[in-house]
Amino acid sequence: METMLTPTTKRYGFVLFPDFTMISLSASIEPLRMANRISGKQLYQYSLFSIDGLPVCASNGLSIGPITQISNDNKLDALFICTGITIERDWEPMLASALKPFIRENVVIGAICTGSYLLARIGQLDGYRCTVHWENIREMREEFPQLIISSELFEIDRQRYTSSGGTAPMDMMLNLIRRQHNIELATSISEQFICDRIRTANDRQRIPLKQRFGSSQPKLVEAVELMESNIEEPMSLDELAGHVGISRRQLERIFRKHLNCVPTRYYLEIRLRRARELLLSTPRSIVEVAFACGFVSPPHFSKCYREFFNISPRDDRRAIALEPASQWREQITHH
Repeated sequence: METMLTPTTKRYGFVLFPDFTMISLSASIEPLRMANRISGKQLYQYSLFSIDGLPVCASNGLSIGPITQISNDNKLDALFICTGITIERDWEPMLASALKPFIRENVVIGAICTGSYLLARIGQLDGYRCTVHWENIREMREEFPQLIISSELFEIDRQRYTSSGGTAPMDMMLNLIRRQHNIELATSISEQFICDRIRTANDRQRIPLKQRFGSSQPKLVEAVELMESNIEEPMSLDELAGHVGISRRQLERIFRKHLNCVPTRYYLEIRLRRARELLLSTPRSIVEVAFACGFVSPPHFSKCYREFFNISPRDDRRAIALEPASQWREQITHH
């Protein structure tokens, strides 16, 4: 969208529904407020709306304002739907009607937390990549098999911006600020909020295995927890199997059955994701990161990293620091 790339004030709106998640709303708005404060300019304007103009109570029992009724009189660059654990069917026709004028004007339509679920129900995510909080991924995929629903923290696909909830909206907004303005501003905001690093769209939500399998696979959960606790000096499969009280063959079988992956590959991916966190959030050298994540040599680490992330460790670190706004413009144009 051309208006999202100009230096003029960006106007963002947030439509609140009952039981919306307060932390997700705050994580969306605070980076915008801080961008204005640090820059000394009105880079962003943000407004809160509800369908009927009445105050809305968050899931924590608090309500915030001022709240106004959403209408086509509101001139916006992006409009985000904010929900929480409650999504009522009778909201759908009201929201569909309210969004029509904004969609006609090519306003970006976004969703925070389970807002993606509501947008999917009214057909506004068809043909777009999207994400939702990990608690809702499985049921959303079952209800909308035609949609591309990822487990990433956020998805920015043409005119649809979706975020998984929690603190992930902050990462989405920081990425937008970085691409609309510059990395220095986004980094300064991140530092104000004591964030270790700005996570990107390549960062996935960490879906707890206990959530996926409940108490049905205690050996699998225990094995993965051991892997996560032993990054610098990886355990052998025999050691893992011995600690959880099953044979190596049994361990391999439950990984293939439930994770569609052999244990060694799953362990490698855990170590590589940890390595990427260190690369992008600490000043450690690539050699130090390699050894801290259990790789026998930097060349071996670089080879595994490139095969998994499709980019070398050095280039990945450089891309985060130096990614030009022109790449963002090109991505938007080509979509």
